[in-house]
Amino acid sequence: MAKELVSLQLLPPQFHIPRHFIALSSPSTLNLRPKPPQNPIFIRRATTQSHRHKTSNDDDAIPANEVKTIAKFKSRHNYIRVIEVSRKTEHPLAGSRLLLLDNPGNIHSISFLLKTLTDSYFDVFATLPPIIPPGPIGVLGFGAGSTARLILELYPPEITVHGWEIDPCVIDVGREYFGLSKLERDHKDRIFINIGDALNASVKTGFSGILVDLFSEGSVIEELQDPKVWKSLKSRLRKRGRIMVNVGGRCVEAEDSERDGDLVMEETLKAMSQVFGDKLFVLTLGNGNDSSLALTGDLPDLDAWKKRLPLPELRSFVDMWKPFTKFRLKY
Repeated sequence: MAKELVSLQLLPPQFHIPRHFIALSSPSTLNLRPKPPQNPIFIRRATTQSHRHKTSNDDDAIPANEVKTIAKFKSRHNYIRVIEVSRKTEHPLAGSRLLLLDNPGNIHSISFLLKTLTDSYFDVFATLPPIIPPGPIGVLGFGAGSTARLILELYPPEITVHGWEIDPCVIDVGREYFGLSKLERDHKDRIFINIGDALNASVKTGFSGILVDLFSEGSVIEELQDPKVWKSLKSRLRKRGRIMVNVGGRCVEAEDSERDGDLVMEETLKAMSQVFGDKLFVLTLGNGNDSSLALTGDLPDLDAWKKRLPLPELRSFVDMWKPFTKFRLKY
């Protein structure tokens, strides 16, 4: 682990996670409503006022004896925590390992021991490979490797992943606690991790697809509200290449109260629309209180897209894309 680790105080006795973090569905349905890993895990404090996403139902809290803190330290870029949620708890995150970043405790990676899918927007990212040309996929904002794992495990070996992460400590945590080292060994010719500014990401042959998941201090980074940045990213795509983006939403809890999740999402989409025009689509998860994703390019043939997806659970996302011109915020 990096030299910058410092010890911190123990966490309070209970974790509070909003009920709407993941809307569960029965195994026979595909109506998944994932929440984004940026959604905070709230820590219950009796002396503080209710958080804007916090509910009063005690069922949303996970007792301390069902949550294990594995690592906790500060790096140059982040306040990093790794926790495990007991498989015995009655909660959607039961059996998961979570990477928390930023002071609010935003979730940036999710891993389940006994299943591949994450029931989060990472699963939407995993639908990109069938609708892009052959070639490398860039993951900007690599985290502990949740997106890379899905792509490498679900798709054939000709697909490669090139990830960028600004914080080397996050990669250390991924290797130590999220199986990233094993993923690199098992797919040594398919995964390439770069430490540095993701907005400088490039490969000589151009990307067939780019997955953008860039947050800082609990908010979509400011650069993504600049059309020039999207024009630059577009120039690094191969012909018929696409970009899929986590643009956040009201569920995203920023450290700066002026960085409202909905407004930042809207400004990000507007910046993208100046570059991609009517070739921009939006998918909103859940009931409008969850995260949204953006997709560039012409809308693919939906039936063909579904047939090429490796798991039936992913097909429900295909019908959820709407043109940005018809996208409306649900205030």
